Amino acid sequence: MLTNSSILITGGTGSFGKTFVPMTLEKYNPKRLVIYSRDEMKQWDMAQNYSGDSRVSFIIGDVRDKDRLARALDGIDNVVHAAATKIVPTAEYNPFECVKTNINGAMNLIDACIDRGIKNVVALSTDKASNPINLYGATKLASDKLFVAGNAYAGTHGTRFSVVRYGNVMGSRGSVIPFFMSLAKSGALPITDARMTRFMITLEQGVELVWHAFEDMQGGEIYVKKIPSMSILDIAKSVAPRATHKIIGIRPGEKIHEQMVGLEDAPQTYEYEHHFKILPMIHQWSVDPSRIKAGIKVSDDFSYSSENNQQWMSIEDLQGWIALNKNKLGQM
Repeated sequence: MLTNSSILITGGTGSFGKTFVPMTLEKYNPKRLVIYSRDEMKQWDMAQNYSGDSRVSFIIGDVRDKDRLARALDGIDNVVHAAATKIVPTAEYNPFECVKTNINGAMNLIDACIDRGIKNVVALSTDKASNPINLYGATKLASDKLFVAGNAYAGTHGTRFSVVRYGNVMGSRGSVIPFFMSLAKSGALPITDARMTRFMITLEQGVELVWHAFEDMQGGEIYVKKIPSMSILDIAKSVAPRATHKIIGIRPGEKIHEQMVGLEDAPQTYEYEHHFKILPMIHQWSVDPSRIKAGIKVSDDFSYSSENNQQWMSIEDLQGWIALNKNKLGQM
């Protein structure tokens, strides 16, 4: 699917893109890999790593600009949509900006991909899109719905759209692990709520889920990676075992626990060895054998949330991962 193809990734200078690009170049040897983003300095910095690689190119642009997207998509086969406004408190205080990028930007990309005859589009989503309580999650839920419906909207053009959904990306910029590490020497860590749990995924696992979506998709699927959970207290203990904890209360729009498959999704959800797949309710796609494949239907009372997870990451496991990745934490 991706071998010798032309790929464009929106928001490609972010944490996901900086992992997706080298992994995909090595595994699939694409003909072209275009990084589309709006931050010229991030592009400049990232370009230094690929100065001798003719497969990699960079285009300055914003998903809010449909005309620019259309130009960037010329000759592209497959698209990964990673661009988003995603910091929860920032979205709460700047709601219009979040909507412009996460919803209007998704609409622009869908239209431009259909018009340009793009073959396949995989959009990145988040656990916060399942039963959202914050604006970021609500905009990503709307975005997910747009990409799913885009398969019908494409008509005879044949463009296929799917979504991948996963949780807290370990060690990415602005995430809790590098934040706690920056405060470890102070001897005190701020804890929002001692009950809090989160899903834990590495960037490499996120990339592999996107690869799987490209290989498996018929259009309209939401892929949910099976990943472990961890409590916020155990994350803090992993980073700074001797630090004290100060409860500061949850931030605006924050949940105690995260969810990736809700009860409302269960009737359309199928289980596989390493992931779940939520199928659309529209057009009878949820009972389509070509989309279900070897999946096993989950029970109608099934939900997949960070507190009822069957997999848990131990303090020792996280400490081992931190030791292997300490030079990259907060820079990914």
